[in-house]
Amino acid sequence: MPARLARHRVDVPDAFDHVAHRYDLLTGMNPGYRRHLALSARRLALDPGSRVLDLCCGTGLSTQAIASEIPDAEIVALDASAGMLAVARRKRLGSGVQFVLGDAMAPEEAGIRGPFDGILMAYGIRNVPEPDACLTRLYRLLSPGGSICFHEYSVADSRWSRFVWNAVSLGVVIPSGLLFSGSSRIYRYLRRSVNEFDGVRAFERRLSRAGFEAVQTEPMDGWQRGIVHSFLARRPG
Repeated sequence: MPARLARHRVDVPDAFDHVAHRYDLLTGMNPGYRRHLALSARRLALDPGSRVLDLCCGTGLSTQAIASEIPDAEIVALDASAGMLAVARRKRLGSGVQFVLGDAMAPEEAGIRGPFDGILMAYGIRNVPEPDACLTRLYRLLSPGGSICFHEYSVADSRWSRFVWNAVSLGVVIPSGLLFSGSSRIYRYLRRSVNEFDGVRAFERRLSRAGFEAVQTEPMDGWQRGIVHSFLARRPG
């Protein structure tokens, strides 16, 4: 991990605390944002009543997607930002949802216990300081045959995708963040972190090295095609 990016990672939960009250407004300006989260939740292909871990749940939009796509799911949703969780809890998603404050690098320290039938991690793996160690821990939390989906940006393999991402970030995301939340810090970090994250093939190889099987990547539509992906895999049964 580049040293300059590592310094910014330390402040990520604090930065999210500062924009939490306006975060849903900003994501609502992104065409397809909620629909794409629902698509990744659907791609987990879980049965009704499944036990699901929603890592880096933020304001609960990913949690809401799981609840809508997997009937009667038992959902444990974890995030490191108390401010984002406060917004998530106000959504009142039902008794089957538990919100927990904790670090995605060490979910067990927050009282998270497996096994889970499925795990969704939306916009999170890019932010952890040690992705391989994180993947190892998530593998252990999955039940044999359980599925995992990383809903994540990846633009390193395509010059066009990188160009579009940077144009949208500099022209829309960062100015909107400053206008609506009074700070552009987390959005400037977002742009950098996406540019420095794995390409699609590199992340697929990372998943395979962690022991996952049936590794595949599915695209989104609209302007985020080639930019946001569903990285899917399973723990061997």
